[in-house]
Amino acid sequence: MLDIKLLRTEPETVKENIRKKFQDEKLPLVDEVLELDEKCRKAKTRVDYLRSQRNTISKQIGGLMKQGRRDEAEAAKAQVNAMAGEMEELDRSIDELNEQIRTRMLVIPNIIDPSVPIGRDDSENVEIERFGEPVVPDFEIPYHVDIMERLNGIDLDSARRTSGNGFYYLKGDIARLHSAVLSYARDFMIDRGFTYYVPPFMIRSSVVTGVMSFAEMENMMYKIEGEDLYLIGTSEHSMIGKFIDTILDESELPQTLTSYSPCFRKEVGAHGIEERGVYRIHQFEKQEMVVVCKPEESKAWYNRLWQNSVDFFRSLDIPVRTLECCSGDLADLKVKSCDVEAWSPRQKKYFEVGSCSNLGDAQARRLGIRVRGANKQNYFPHTLNNTVVAPPRMLIAFLENNLQADGSIRIPEPLRMYMGGREKIG
Repeated sequence: MLDIKLLRTEPETVKENIRKKFQDEKLPLVDEVLELDEKCRKAKTRVDYLRSQRNTISKQIGGLMKQGRRDEAEAAKAQVNAMAGEMEELDRSIDELNEQIRTRMLVIPNIIDPSVPIGRDDSENVEIERFGEPVVPDFEIPYHVDIMERLNGIDLDSARRTSGNGFYYLKGDIARLHSAVLSYARDFMIDRGFTYYVPPFMIRSSVVTGVMSFAEMENMMYKIEGEDLYLIGTSEHSMIGKFIDTILDESELPQTLTSYSPCFRKEVGAHGIEERGVYRIHQFEKQEMVVVCKPEESKAWYNRLWQNSVDFFRSLDIPVRTLECCSGDLADLKVKSCDVEAWSPRQKKYFEVGSCSNLGDAQARRLGIRVRGANKQNYFPHTLNNTVVAPPRMLIAFLENNLQADGSIRIPEPLRMYMGGREKIG
């Protein structure tokens, strides 16, 4: 959520940012906010004036009574009562105006970083850099579910009977590999100085609206019927929500957290749910990294976070590339974002396995997260998040890049300690 002072002083900057995100339908919101804000400020000024006048007149009433000027005292009381009634109406109006302003402000997109390429959708994202040499072996790479089934590691039919499409049973060596990847990711991030968390898997609506845009919420979140609780779509939601309505001391920054959680997503949209596959599903597990830092440090942390993901995948011999998200592909809260994509030998192209985002102070404003600076002045910190690894997609990349000609799967050295010392599955 933007600082309303920016709309007051630079409304054209806000409108131009909306145009860069190709959301022209939101342009009227800026003028609507300014109009509502003007009404709200006038109402507050009137309340302050009435309160001052009421206090002055109230002090005079006692004197008038002592002087025996009862009629004047009663008139003054009536005047005070009238002022109190008007103030009560104005306070209600101010609350309504503030709610209307907030509703609109939550929809106006964050100001994107000047370095973000301008484009309408993900087809106009820009490749930044490649890491590792993509290889296509001289033998056929089967579809990832076929690889898993040959290794007796997945059961989609039973999952469809119990839960429907978008779910799966992992078993045997594939299930163990899944857990090994998560355990390695946990230790990988701990070794890089991050504090490990297992957060709540359900959060209240006040946290949901603080960490994500309404469009994302509608397309992603599962609501718990009859309760003010939502299943998390990623542990970032719980981890940023952890700081709601708190004031951190500047000496406590940066907060560097890495968290494990299951994730639950509706996956509403153009891509839909695969009937036979684990790329886009309703339930999966993930290791995340989250940073809360000083505003001037967020650009450096953004680069460190995506580099962590690249280093993780490269340690498992998986070629990756980074892709800068264009303006139209950025969620409304994001200042800057890039995707990490892994190489698929079967498809002979890269596919998304993680996303790194700098959200500026948008989440902090929404959630009331503040920092007490050295000068005792409070300010909003910046928040960032990035996927370390989400095993369903990671498993696809892992299996395809480590498949051997005999159908076995090579286990890279860093994972072997989590796989009982084994060097391959087969």
